[in-house]
Amino acid sequence: MANPWRVGLTRDILDARGEPAFGRAALAVLDQAPDLSWTYLPEVVPAITAEHAAEYDALYVNTARVPAAAVARSDCRLRVVARHGVGYDSVDIPAMTAAGVVVTHTPNPMPRPVATIALTFILALAGRLLQKDRLTRAGRWHERMEHMGMGLTGRTLGVIGAGRIGQELLRMARTFDLALLATDPFGAAVELRYVGARKVDLATLLETADFVVVCCLLNAATRHLIGAPEFARMKPTAYFINVARGPIVDEAALIEALREHRIAGAALDVFETEPVDPRNPLLAMDDVIVTPHSLCWTDECFHNMAATGLASIVDALAGRRPQFIVNRDVLDHPRVRAWLSP
Repeated sequence: MANPWRVGLTRDILDARGEPAFGRAALAVLDQAPDLSWTYLPEVVPAITAEHAAEYDALYVNTARVPAAAVARSDCRLRVVARHGVGYDSVDIPAMTAAGVVVTHTPNPMPRPVATIALTFILALAGRLLQKDRLTRAGRWHERMEHMGMGLTGRTLGVIGAGRIGQELLRMARTFDLALLATDPFGAAVELRYVGARKVDLATLLETADFVVVCCLLNAATRHLIGAPEFARMKPTAYFINVARGPIVDEAALIEALREHRIAGAALDVFETEPVDPRNPLLAMDDVIVTPHSLCWTDECFHNMAATGLASIVDALAGRRPQFIVNRDVLDHPRVRAWLSP
């Protein structure tokens, strides 16, 4: 191999032992590819730089941002940015498209794991699991009558965002005899009926649901989609759950709604700013469950994400169109047309 393709993996994908968090098996996708060499970036970086883009043909990115500045120089070698995950709000998509850089993500492995964590939150909130755990550990056994849970039969689940993850959650929730609502400007009512859900507008969902779950993508239209007016519409007995992206929610408004007991509680795997500030009031609230944007991380989920994401790099550098391209307009870019099959 005189001039092999160079692939870089961001170092934030390694665990404390220096091993890939998704396991070594997925790396076979790269090891078995001809004319390709790969390595981890030398250090953990918050963002991809122009130096990285000049050194690598493809980058596999976990949490690092990919800003416009990364592809602004004339020596940009980068052809592919592959996201380890379904979200791509950390990547400047217009800039990548303008520079002729293909961006991929890994939507297929995510619906079941993320739907599972949403359902885990629903069950934990309904059963007041964490409160009862604390009672037991503190020797307050006889206070258990004061922490009655909420039965699910006949209650209503409202899902904001009826894509792959939202529909998977709706399918799974049918087991518990919940009434199912969904809101999504792009969701087809007929598809939702197949999973037993009724399509409604956001206001109706908020006013009706006992559990409101955010599953939509973060973009310009959904940033702060849920704020003070939306929390005011919810029932005081309802629970709010976010398994999507933190900035979809106005966190200050959520904190205020919880403090004033306008909603019953919340469960959050994501925050408006990550890592979350240890002084964030949400962390001290007994009626809030918090996890560090990782509850769906399992060996199965991470392996499937890595195998999918790394395969997209191998396909693209071999001239084959990857399966999950985010910025499909990039396929018309002269730079991309020169090396990627139509």
